[in-house]
Amino acid sequence: MQTEHQKPVLVTGATGYVAGRLIPLLLASGYSVRAMGRSMTKIMGRPWGHDPNVKCVTGDIMDVASLRKAADGCGTIYYLVHSMMSQKGQYRHADRIGAKNMVQAAAEAHADHLIYLGGLGDIHHKNVSKHLVSRNEVGQILLDGPVPATVLRAAMILGSGSASFEILRYLAERLPVMVTPKWVRMSTQPIAITNVLGYLKGCMEHPETRGKTFDIGGPEVVTYRDLFRIFTKEAGLPTPLMIPVPVLTPRLSSLWIHLVTPVPAAIAQPLTEGLSLPTVCTESTITQLIPQNLINCREAIHRALDRIQQEQVDTCWTDAGAIKYPEWAHFGDSAYSGGTILKCGYRATVEGTGRNLWPAIVRLGGETGYYAANLLWKLRGVIDVFAGGVGLNRGRRSKETLQVGDALDFWRVLEVEKPSKLLLLAEMKTPGEALLEITVTPLGNDQCELVLLSRFLPKGLNGLLYWYVLYPFHQYVFAHMLKGIVKSAGLTLATLPERFTPKITKTCSLPDQ
Repeated sequence: MQTEHQKPVLVTGATGYVAGRLIPLLLASGYSVRAMGRSMTKIMGRPWGHDPNVKCVTGDIMDVASLRKAADGCGTIYYLVHSMMSQKGQYRHADRIGAKNMVQAAAEAHADHLIYLGGLGDIHHKNVSKHLVSRNEVGQILLDGPVPATVLRAAMILGSGSASFEILRYLAERLPVMVTPKWVRMSTQPIAITNVLGYLKGCMEHPETRGKTFDIGGPEVVTYRDLFRIFTKEAGLPTPLMIPVPVLTPRLSSLWIHLVTPVPAAIAQPLTEGLSLPTVCTESTITQLIPQNLINCREAIHRALDRIQQEQVDTCWTDAGAIKYPEWAHFGDSAYSGGTILKCGYRATVEGTGRNLWPAIVRLGGETGYYAANLLWKLRGVIDVFAGGVGLNRGRRSKETLQVGDALDFWRVLEVEKPSKLLLLAEMKTPGEALLEITVTPLGNDQCELVLLSRFLPKGLNGLLYWYVLYPFHQYVFAHMLKGIVKSAGLTLATLPERFTPKITKTCSLPDQ
């Protein structure tokens, strides 16, 4: 019979910001891990995805059967899932259902321990946010269940890639003068991601934490104004002039954050709502149960900036969520019964191999740009931001590498097959769904064919108009992108780029209703 320590540890939300860092920590400590997420491809694409001590499983908190299967035989379960990104305004209802499903699955799987990371703050405060109330409700549901649970409550997490840190970073870097709400003077007790992980792991190793709630924080209580000053000093930037005004509501603040930072308004608003009340630890019991060196704000920010500079951001807030692989993407050149698939494709023969060409392909976007018409790409990004999309603000995690699930400007990486294929899904605001595919096919004699294919499934008349209005720009951009990729790789073209798709695509018949 397995002892508790020998049982696998289930980590839900495996590709999320916290879970994606907790898993390698557990592996390094000798634990066997079961990593659960909604996309197997995305999980397997993580650096630890093929570790012999990891079993990757698919599961969804809205599907109790999948949770039961994932939890079967596990001892400790880390519940690190939050529906805010996927459910938008309905996240509170979704979180309640998810928590109840997790309690049921954990009980039926005879798990020993549930561990949850929630939010810090007084839920009875007049300015309490729906986001904080939701986090508190989830924690209480877990505590009320038959499986012993531990709830940790944290304020702002300081670490490279966290949504809160990205907001702090981009505002400080891009705005020398800030018109800010009064919450910049609110007290908070941030905690470094390293310390969060230390407490999460420690709770599993200390049975006395079961059935309890703990506040976790760093060694300092500061204001958000203080955080901006500390950040700019560590980043070598001038301290921004902050002018507090009483009229900036969380809604207006979130829209401003959406315009200036990579964090969209749908995510920024729940976060900014939580800035209007103190987020300070009311007790410190856990510091005696799980002692560790608590990192102060200056050191945490220094470490985060150092990780960003070295391109060693292990996880990012953009990692969360399922990959929505379009059904029609599998049909290739064949007819699709769901509607019209519009295409614009260019190809060229290159003097060189795919391995010579791949480094330039995989550097696409971010600071590198798109090798042609970068002004048009930037204009499209600005339009997308004002339309409520993410624009080009997200950039990319690394300049040199891509993995499945990565955010790349306003794209999402669906497939990476070195050195032959890169498939991107558009996450910009469009009246339809769009894919951008770059493929390399060897031809022999140290030559290869480079193909760039854009496919678009329009929604209604607006989608058709969108495609045909932009089609002349697509022709110019894609032909010159091929040239730019080849030039960046230090290779030469054997043939000039040619379009191989028709200007007009026949409409596929819709299925009978």
